[in-house]
Amino acid sequence: MKSLSVQNVGKAYRTYRSEWHRFARWAGLPVKPVDEHWVLRGIDFDVRPGEAVGLIGRNGAGKSTLLKMLTGTLRPTEGCVSVNGKVFAILELGMGFNPELTGRQNAAHALSVMEADPRAAAAAMEYVEDFAEIGEYFDRPLRVYSSGMQMRVAFSVVTAMRPEILIIDEALAVGDAYFQHKSFDRIREFRDQNTTLLIVSHDRSAVQTLCDRAIMLADGAVVRDGPPEEVFDYYNATLAENVAPEVTVTRHDDGRARTSSGTGEAKVSEIGLYNRRGEQVEAVGVGETIELRVRVRVYEAVESLVLGYGVRDRLGQVMYGTNTWHTNQVISSPSGGDEYEFSICFPANFGIGTYSIQTALVDRDTHLSANYDWQDLALVFRVENFDKTAFDGCLWNEPTIEVRSLAS
Repeated sequence: MKSLSVQNVGKAYRTYRSEWHRFARWAGLPVKPVDEHWVLRGIDFDVRPGEAVGLIGRNGAGKSTLLKMLTGTLRPTEGCVSVNGKVFAILELGMGFNPELTGRQNAAHALSVMEADPRAAAAAMEYVEDFAEIGEYFDRPLRVYSSGMQMRVAFSVVTAMRPEILIIDEALAVGDAYFQHKSFDRIREFRDQNTTLLIVSHDRSAVQTLCDRAIMLADGAVVRDGPPEEVFDYYNATLAENVAPEVTVTRHDDGRARTSSGTGEAKVSEIGLYNRRGEQVEAVGVGETIELRVRVRVYEAVESLVLGYGVRDRLGQVMYGTNTWHTNQVISSPSGGDEYEFSICFPANFGIGTYSIQTALVDRDTHLSANYDWQDLALVFRVENFDKTAFDGCLWNEPTIEVRSLAS
């Protein structure tokens, strides 16, 4: 059984010579539109019960249109959308709320639309007021709310009762850090209770933390569907503005995808990790000082060359990253045939586990203006605890603990 099924779905916006022509088309007559713009075409994917899926893509890729079809507020032009279960959704901030009504009145109306019985609705209203934490504003008109307060009420209403399917469109980006943490915890509760989640977000950490899988849309089509780390790596590789870089995906022996991209004016020719004795290693101890050596070759003259690197955990979360733009070590006007070696020393203050190095050769502080060479999973290494006190977590930050006996 599938919670959501999207089969060959497309959505077109059409312009007709008159409303009579539009009506005739609805009636099945072969009337051609004056103009036809397809926002989505050939969308196919399924979501299993209890699965958490992230939906990513640039603005205009068709994400919001797809969500509106999944929630029934928009009909597809072609294809079929099947939804098995009750859907709760936040598609737009405060959508369906009346600005002249109070937060309490809007919440009561929304809960009644969600078909809660009176007893459940009363309990849900208590939850909304408690979770939103907006105090006396809950009984004031919505027009005096800030966007963050509207988000608090909207999110609290939608999550007041456990849905079978929960759809959220960028809602987690609104509000203060405290409420974002509360929201993440609530969504994790639903995950544990087998709620199906579909989340639209550009927040890589949020998607990789909450989702089992990610789908990338581009130009109205699905271009990637797989593990969140792999899909986000591909998405990141396509963001350069001036020149569309060549993007390739290969597989490591462990099955993880290595995404490479760039226009090729400069490339990483060699990379290695070394211990204090100058030996190349694949495993290091917690807290051990290590050296990352990156050799770069320039193939075509460029105005500037910057090396960036990042250390990522097994889920793709960046533990630390920087580049030579920020350290004021930009190479100016390198010529074709030039070679450089970068030596980067740092302590492996990480938790036990597997990590990877990503590298980027760009022209300034980001790869959005020029991406010469980007390598995800350019190098993989392990961190092991040889001589440190046992600890949990992704950061080694050993404390000094003092215990003093106090007189009763």
